[in-house]
Order: sequence, then C-alpha cells, then structure tokens
Amino acid sequence: MGIDPAIAGWLAAGAGGGLLALNAAIRHGLRAPRIANEHDPGLHGLAFHAVRLPTVRGRRIAAWLVPAADGATPSGPALIVLHGWGGNSAQMLPLAAPLHAAGLTLLFIDARCHGDSDADTFASLPRFAEDLECAFDWLRDRMGDGSGRIALLGHSVGAAAALLVAARRREVAAVVSVAAFAHPAQVMRRLLAAWRIPYLPVGWYVLRYVQRTIGEHFDAIAPERTIGRVRCPVLLVHGQDDTTVPVEEARRIHAARGDAPARLLLVAGSHDDYEDLERRVGEVAKFLVDALARAQS
Repeated sequence: MGIDPAIAGWLAAGAGGGLLALNAAIRHGLRAPRIANEHDPGLHGLAFHAVRLPTVRGRRIAAWLVPAADGATPSGPALIVLHGWGGNSAQMLPLAAPLHAAGLTLLFIDARCHGDSDADTFASLPRFAEDLECAFDWLRDRMGDGSGRIALLGHSVGAAAALLVAARRREVAAVVSVAAFAHPAQVMRRLLAAWRIPYLPVGWYVLRYVQRTIGEHFDAIAPERTIGRVRCPVLLVHGQDDTTVPVEEARRIHAARGDAPARLLLVAGSHDDYEDLERRVGEVAKFLVDALARAQS
C-alpha cells in the first residue's frame, strides 16, 4: 500500500471539519492507486486469452487465461495469480513462464479498482478475496475433471486474500503467499505512523471506520488468524529485506499455522523486488506441482 503524501493534510482537515469530512478524507487517502497493465503474457512468449470475469456487485474483473496446452479450454492443474495493493497482473508476469513450463494453466486477475478491471466504491482485502473466489469458481466450472486441482498465488494483500479464501474453501488445493502481512491493524498503524498521524484520537477512529466500511473485523481476516483454518499446503514466501512488511511477520504467520501444512521460504529481496524469487521459482513450481498432484489423488 503506497503512501499518499497528501493524506496528513486531508486527515487534519477532516478532523477539523467533522466526521463526514474525516470519513471522506480517509477514503481519499486510502484509495487504491490504479496502474493499467502495460504488457501482457505475449511479451513472455505465452499464448493467452484476455477475458472478463463476473464478480460481485455486478462488476467484472480483467483476466488473462494462459492454458497449459494449446487451445482455449483450461485444464488442471491450474494456478490463479493475484497482485497486491495498487498492483496489476503485468507485475506478476515474471513468474509466468517457469510456472507455465511446469505444466500449469495460469489465470492472472486484476482485482476491482486495479489494473484493467471495473471500478467499485472502494478496494479492500475482503473484496480482493471476493474477486479471487469468483475467479476460482469461474475457472473450476471450465475445467471439468480438473476442478479439484486449483491453487492460489497472491502478493501482499493478494496473499492475505488467498489465505482467506483457502480458509473458507476446502476445494483450494494449495496456496503460495508472497509477502503477506500478519495483521491488517499493524499495517494500518505503520502507515499512520509514517504519515505522522497520532493513533489517538485520529488513528483509532481510522481503524474503526475502515473495519466498519469493509464489513469485517481485522482479527477475522488477519493472515495470522486465517492460516490456522487452512487445510491445504501453504508456501509462505517473504523477502528478507522487506521494510514494508518485516520478515518477522512471515515468521508469525508460520508460527500460527496450527495444523496447516505450511512452510516458510525466505528469499533475498524487498516487498516488491523479488529477483531472487524469480531465480528460485523452480522451488515454487515444485511445491505447486506436488501439492496439486496430491489433491487429485
């Protein structure tokens, strides 16, 4: 989630102008930046189909379907890939060719208010999860006999959404979580501190307003809580030099795994720079292929 340098002024003005102005300032300051996709899987030598998938509230999300074999019909095993806050599918494409070479059908999706997808009133972790779940159902319906072999890969907020969907849906075969935060409240408090917004009273109100707006308590959707309800294999990938989400948060999620068969893969890199992950994507591919094979058996 990028820092808007104007947010401090907006919140200060809102706090001085009453709750309605403060609420408007919060929505403005925390809105997701939109970056259109500047290239597609063709740049990586992959045949693909651009599609628009139905999601909730009558919206549609943009997606690229990269079938494992020639033709338009997807087949298992398959992987759905979701970007992070303010991101888009193009940013996830460096992982595409090696994952496709491992025999996976790939479906890259843009969440609402991101990339080339429809706008909505706001973006949020629960709405990322809604879009991911709708994409899961869309892909499963088209895969026929391969419907039990779909995994999820997400980055940052997309990773938190993947864990949330897997906690709700036992049909998810595996999850790769890249740079997930442990708890949304801590992310918000770090942002407020960076913006020099005091927690009391403004920050306290911001957290409660956001939870009321998105319709979920942070505790219910926090990855360190949802991972304990996941039953499929999980690979937690995190950059050791991540200053946006410190690596200690990945360790916290892993420690909270309960019965979830989760393992932690630490790589060189920051929150958005994962050259080491690109070099080690073979480990990710092997994890997915093995987990998807077990899901079918």
